[in-house]
Amino acid sequence: MLATVLLLVPSSTYAFQEEEFGPVVRAYLGYLKNEQEVVDDRASRREVSAAYYRHNSNRIRALRQIAVRIARETQNDYLPELEAVSRNELRLLFEQPPRVETLRVGEVVRHTFRFLGVVRSGETFYVFARLDPYEQSEMREGNVKPPGEQASDGRAVTRTRRATVP
Repeated sequence: MLATVLLLVPSSTYAFQEEEFGPVVRAYLGYLKNEQEVVDDRASRREVSAAYYRHNSNRIRALRQIAVRIARETQNDYLPELEAVSRNELRLLFEQPPRVETLRVGEVVRHTFRFLGVVRSGETFYVFARLDPYEQSEMREGNVKPPGEQASDGRAVTRTRRATVP
């Protein structure tokens, strides 16, 4: 009986926390929950190693943590496409990985990703947001304000030629 109650607490806690967010953020958090269930299922059938299970569970936890932080800080029902990689996985995102020691929060790397920060979730993950095509184009054209100017969501402020507001 007590074990059943303890197993239900994390799920109900997540559901309660998700009520504060809009449908887009809730959908992303639901996606992460489903990803964790897949990893749990594969581990229960012994299809993956314990190390694989821990690493992917930690990555999912890191993505959840950063998504919740962004949603709370911006008070916006929007999340960029997020990537959390360990130091050894940087080559999955970059042909020539940046030196993580030199990355600054908000910095755009290779006109493709914005560095959001480091999350320690059982291990260290470097979290990036993929720039949308308009941001990538602006970065390549040099239509950005000086370094250090950032929007409230941590993204670098860019001068835009578009007439629409995101």
